[in-house]
Amino acid sequence: MVQAKKIALYLIVVFVLYTIITSPERAADLVQVGFEGVSSAAQGVGDFMSELVK
Repeated sequence: MVQAKKIALYLIVVFVLYTIITSPERAADLVQVGFEGVSSAAQGVGDFMSELVK
């Protein structure tokens, strides 16, 4: 089981590096989308907590 996790992690790292090397613009777009998603989620949690306090 541990060996399968290592192999999966290795494949993911290779895929990410391949994507960055072959298409840096697309990779940057994907990172931006990811950060926007995290930002939106954090904003939603902040709004929820603010409403709880009121």
